Amino acid sequence: MEPIRILCYGDSNTWGYISGTDHKRYGSNERWTKLLAKKLGDKFEVIEEGLNGRTLTSNDNRINKEGRNGYEYLLPCLDTHNPIDVVIIMLGSNELKAEYNRTAEQIGEIFEEKFVKTILYRKIELEHKSPKLIIIAPAEVNEHVEYRSEEKKFLGAEEKSKKFNSIYKNIAEKNNCYFISNEELKTGIDGLHLTIESHRRLAELLVEKIKDIF
Repeated sequence: MEPIRILCYGDSNTWGYISGTDHKRYGSNERWTKLLAKKLGDKFEVIEEGLNGRTLTSNDNRINKEGRNGYEYLLPCLDTHNPIDVVIIMLGSNELKAEYNRTAEQIGEIFEEKFVKTILYRKIELEHKSPKLIIIAPAEVNEHVEYRSEEKKFLGAEEKSKKFNSIYKNIAEKNNCYFISNEELKTGIDGLHLTIESHRRLAELLVEKIKDIF
């Protein structure tokens, strides 16, 4: 019997970026995607698709930051890993950057129209069903930590990110998706990336959710 295939689609908090470092990554015994795989066992296959700086639809114009538009890669990603039984998506934090000038509500609208509906309507090849979808509300941003005192990239992001939980929960309910709250997800020294404890807790929450589904 083939394992149940789970695609984890997200940004640096899916990739496993260690808060406050220069692009260092949590190891295979630390980041939530790998912990999830170990906890679920051989009946499941967990596919990591986290990319640092991934947005919803905005383009990152910095040098060597091409390909960060998450929507442009979504369909190729789904087709690359087909067949997929479950998609876990946690995305939207980078859309809070001041240069993109998005409200929390606009981010929610883009997320629902471009991501949720695309995933739910994308049929598994040779089968007449779509993947199940688990939506994780991105963690609240802390733009006032000392680490970011000189950085204005996320100016105004904190108040917007406080709306994520209710907005993403509403989207999940409207589209009959599964939902994971951000209430237990805490960021570290840089105010953006998850702590190691949050990676562990997120893996636990997802195991509970996936076992409920299957």
